[in-house]
Amino acid sequence: MQSQTSSCPGATVALSTRPSLKEARDSAEQQHIAAQQKAALQHAHVHSSGFFITQDSAFGNLILPVLPRLEPDL
Repeated sequence: MQSQTSSCPGATVALSTRPSLKEARDSAEQQHIAAQQKAALQHAHVHSSGFFITQDSAFGNLILPVLPRLEPDL
């Protein structure tokens, strides 16, 4: 962010508060991924009896299947 000093000592005025192009692009990409995750999760819940969660994955998976924990009978 750039700033400009005025004739008063210690006073600064912000010239630009707009996000950079990269920040705007990253934000749009995050929103797109979130929308894809939501759609994938809804589709999985409608068409499967399993449990799924959204999770970032190094392999590009938007949702992951989850196995419920079962407590052993004592």
